[in-house]
Amino acid sequence: MSTPQLATFKVPAIENEPMRSYAVGSAERKGLEAAFAQMQQELPFEVPCIVNGSPIRTGKLAKQPIPSDHVRHLCTYHEADESTVASAIDGALAAKAEWEAMPWNDRAAIFLRAAELVGGKYRYKLVAATMLGQGKNAWQAEIDAAAELADFFRFGVKYVEELYAQQPPKNSAGSWNRVEYRALEGFVLAVSPFNFTAIGGNIPGVPALVGNTVVWKPSPAATYSNYLVYQILAEAGVPPGVIQFVPGPPPEVVAQAISHPSFAALHFTGSTFIFKKLWKDIAANLDNYKGYPRIVGETGGKNFHVVHKSAEIRNAVLQTIRGGFEYQGQKCSALSRLYVSSSLWSSGFKDLLLSEVAKITVGPPSDFSNFMGPVIGRPAFDKIMGFIQKAKDAGGEVLIGGTGDDSKGYFIQPTIILTKDPESITMKEEIFGPVITVYVYDDANYEKTLEIIDNTSPYALTGAIFAADRKALLTATNKLRNAAGNVYYNEKCTGAVVGQQPFGGARASGTNDKAGSISIFYRFISARSIKENFVGLEDFQYPSNLI
Repeated sequence: MSTPQLATFKVPAIENEPMRSYAVGSAERKGLEAAFAQMQQELPFEVPCIVNGSPIRTGKLAKQPIPSDHVRHLCTYHEADESTVASAIDGALAAKAEWEAMPWNDRAAIFLRAAELVGGKYRYKLVAATMLGQGKNAWQAEIDAAAELADFFRFGVKYVEELYAQQPPKNSAGSWNRVEYRALEGFVLAVSPFNFTAIGGNIPGVPALVGNTVVWKPSPAATYSNYLVYQILAEAGVPPGVIQFVPGPPPEVVAQAISHPSFAALHFTGSTFIFKKLWKDIAANLDNYKGYPRIVGETGGKNFHVVHKSAEIRNAVLQTIRGGFEYQGQKCSALSRLYVSSSLWSSGFKDLLLSEVAKITVGPPSDFSNFMGPVIGRPAFDKIMGFIQKAKDAGGEVLIGGTGDDSKGYFIQPTIILTKDPESITMKEEIFGPVITVYVYDDANYEKTLEIIDNTSPYALTGAIFAADRKALLTATNKLRNAAGNVYYNEKCTGAVVGQQPFGGARASGTNDKAGSISIFYRFISARSIKENFVGLEDFQYPSNLI
């Protein structure tokens, strides 16, 4: 591909995608209801693998159940087999040179167009697919599949423009120094989770934006919404082969990809157990690779709220409910352990918390009044209910909730457990469901409690500190410096917004490369320094060599 560069272009000003409220009687409520009804009528859909822009139907079929009505399924998808994955890898490698050579402004334009398609033409369809397939209510699907996905694409363009503009500040006389930011040598494997459609777009989108080609394995429980994202990227102009869409059994698809000599990077969001296993598998294959693969991952969290005696009770309670029970606690950032001062707990916090939780309605996303929907599937339902039972067996007191109903959908009531043991099982292990465990600490033991928070869990993703006393807030900030990659003051521990709160955590929660910021793009480029000399040498010797 050869094209003249006749100007230095600057991308348009980037703003966050406005979020629609879907208020009663609004145009967006009617539009979403119509899209939802149409999808209900047309399902189940068929989803093929897409390799080099062409659908591949392997005949090896799997289903994506609807978690709120598990006898039905949203789509039937063709699982990638060994030959399909091999073709996807070969095609990605073949497409790389032309994609990387495409002028930056043209790659940028493709992703800016994709953002417009997300926020416009396909908005209601994406939101409806996320509601049906992943069990989100309208608001949770809106802030994910529409707003955050559009933000990832737009802000990604902005950040890459800033990255490319970073050049050496000095040049010796008669020379010019430059840095170019090459794509990685090989292909990137993208493995995305069920819980955010936006992450499904960002996991392959980040490496592709800087010139990489990608083999993308979506989560089985988000296959249809992710297929829509793929179609949007293709319509926006991503060339065939640049992003290969290969749904299928995770162990087989991933193992084949990471055993390939041209495997260059893993971009992953999912469970800590799987991420650690993949890291070990990649290390075991190290001698087979052309280079050292980049490993970028965001995994789980055991996220906390700590409520100081000076905190404003109502705000802390309501933020706690949103942090723990939005999307049924299935956000990586969701609250699961709550530490409350004893004076606050007994002077209104407990009563208000329980009375507000009692108002939460649980049911299918088709009923817009439901605050909570289903958990994602049978394994999740059984795991969460098992944790509730383990907590009770260990002496925990279920203050509210603790029950589930899987007769039609996988519904679990919002659950509050009171424990006297700050290291009880539901204070330590990730549950990924609508369960908050409360530990009430003596006011005099605030700093000791902060140490407990820091040392109880191997994770370090998100946390929130509630205090009107600035000294108490700063004390917690300092003592919990490494306990969370995203910390919030008097605000729930969820809800990071692209361009506002770069997201990621360390310890067992991942590599903290901060999705939604410029930082993550550095992981998928390999810089090359260039020095051009304009004046030739007249002698090889230096003045110090002369006598």
